[in-house]
Amino acid sequence: MAVPLDDDPERIEVDLLLEAVYRRYSYDFRGYARASLRRRLWRRAHDERVRTLSGLQERVLHDPQVMERLLRDLSINVTEMFRDPGFFRALREKVVPILRTYPYLRVWNAGCSTGEETYSLAIALEEEGLLDRTRIYATDMNDDVLTRARAGRFPLDKMKRYTENYRRAGGTGDLARFYTVEDGEAVFSGALLDGAVFAQHNLAQDSSFNEFQLIVCRNVLIYFGRPLQERVHDLFLESLARFGVLALGHKESVVSTHEDRYEVLDAAEKLYRRKR
Repeated sequence: MAVPLDDDPERIEVDLLLEAVYRRYSYDFRGYARASLRRRLWRRAHDERVRTLSGLQERVLHDPQVMERLLRDLSINVTEMFRDPGFFRALREKVVPILRTYPYLRVWNAGCSTGEETYSLAIALEEEGLLDRTRIYATDMNDDVLTRARAGRFPLDKMKRYTENYRRAGGTGDLARFYTVEDGEAVFSGALLDGAVFAQHNLAQDSSFNEFQLIVCRNVLIYFGRPLQERVHDLFLESLARFGVLALGHKESVVSTHEDRYEVLDAAEKLYRRKR
């Protein structure tokens, strides 16, 4: 039987470019939602001054620096400290009591980007008296943003907004006690993440690497197509301890094939507890 032909050249170019990236550099974007991906690919093509996605593919295959620039474009790095304060309030009120029942905690911040969310989690856990028995694993597929996350240095001009987020998120003290000012940056105390692990991990292709009482992956799955979302939810279910908690972004939810494995702790803030 004849294979149906695809008469959309751009779709073919996108498929071939993503396949080339995977085979040459082992980054797998083939399951990402296409609308957002297409925009980012064309933005990179424009910046590289090539007229087609085929031209971008040629550049990516033969120039690793072009691939580095494309990776930055395809990595989702929109973040801030205590983003969505209601989420952190719900975390303190509905998740922390569960976490207190464990003698030792492992928390996975998947898609940690430049670290603002990781430090926010650490501060919340410190104020709740849990950080000293917690190991945080902060992962991202982009090693450049992990380097920035490890440094814990954020622009000082953002701290006013972050401080307001912190207060609205249920912060119990003064955010400034966790950082010092150096060269126009807020440098957060290394003690906050002294036992943390920052490591590369690609949700699209890597496997489970530990068991966690809390997995926080917010505003990442919205960029994935449905098959990849299901793959990642399989990974999270495999990685969650029994009765562990999964935290997603406001526009995300547990896929229908996994709904019966969770109870909803907070529907608005997308907090789910594994049943078994």
